[in-house]
Amino acid sequence: MGAVTSTVAARFAFFPPSPPSYGVEQPPQPPAPAAPEPAPAAKAGEEKGGGGGGAVVELTGVPRRGNVEARRLRTKRGTEVVAMHVRQAGAKLTLLYSHGNAADLGQMYELFVELSAHLNVNLMGYDYSGYGQSTGKPSEQNTYADIEAVYRCLIETYGAAEDNIILYGQSVGSGPTLDLASRLTRLRAVVLHSPILSGLRVMYPVKHTYWFDIYKNIDKIPLVRCPVLVIHGTADEVVDCSHGRSLWELAEVKYEPLWIKGGNHCNLELYPEYIKHLKKFVGAIERSPPPPPIDESTKSSGPSGRTPMEPECSAEDSRKSTDCRDKTRPSIDQRHSTDRREKPRGSTDRRDKTRKSVDHPDKPRASVDQSDRPRKSIDRYCFTLPT
Repeated sequence: MGAVTSTVAARFAFFPPSPPSYGVEQPPQPPAPAAPEPAPAAKAGEEKGGGGGGAVVELTGVPRRGNVEARRLRTKRGTEVVAMHVRQAGAKLTLLYSHGNAADLGQMYELFVELSAHLNVNLMGYDYSGYGQSTGKPSEQNTYADIEAVYRCLIETYGAAEDNIILYGQSVGSGPTLDLASRLTRLRAVVLHSPILSGLRVMYPVKHTYWFDIYKNIDKIPLVRCPVLVIHGTADEVVDCSHGRSLWELAEVKYEPLWIKGGNHCNLELYPEYIKHLKKFVGAIERSPPPPPIDESTKSSGPSGRTPMEPECSAEDSRKSTDCRDKTRPSIDQRHSTDRREKPRGSTDRRDKTRKSVDHPDKPRASVDQSDRPRKSIDRYCFTLPT
């Protein structure tokens, strides 16, 4: 069975840039003053940030900035991923960004720095296993372990709180983003940028979810209880816009989506409405109250109803309030994976017969991974960013 899953993943394909667009080196160490021999724990390389924060490294091949720090983080699957943290003075929210395919931190570096500044957020980006200077090989399960290691670093090293974190997933990155979002109970918000319903649905117009499929986002998004923003280009030839529309329809708490007319899979940042809408969303989230603390006594009480403040939402243009929260979900360490079902079942698409089918394309689509190109700096585009 694992061979079938591997075959689907191979057809879906990961394309890490080769060679990587950046390097890593150890930061210069200041001369050590004469002092007693440090304790063993201190000699183990617990650089600033403490035990779970990994080793601080310097990125080479990119401009050095005082507000950017890079680290090597070990995952529970034994790989080491490189992550970069952009600190924005006075920021209240943190964006955890999972990039698309055929890109690495060196190519995303300037975009991350500028998004942090323009959105007034701290930002954490990382390379999947096998990408850039991260060790190991790319795989679905590795990306899940990768984002979890980065998330824990945000909490343990940088002092971020779950209810002040926004997960951002672009294209393939929508897979690890929704997997983590489906397991967190107090996440602040989610952004899906050109997302996929599942790996198999990118290639073939299937109407069922099969056990050997990968990145089953279609099954995980109903488990997300925080506001979800979807951004997709209407002329996307790699991942049809119907993927984004269907995911938005399945979201429990919808935020006004952004369908960029004429936008394709790799150029949405070129459009002025991209950064304008993203700033509007982040502002709305920052003004909304964080989700309430979890009441342990209500975890087994079954689904709760929607709050009276939550507006009804049509599939065209309305949205659910960003202030609403629903029932709690299993914690990050207690959930049952949605990736272990053994036989085909009816897709969640069929629950609403009025919904446009996600299987509309008449022929298999090109691999999502072959068209993801490196992102350019948003300040190089021919539009003026709003202040």
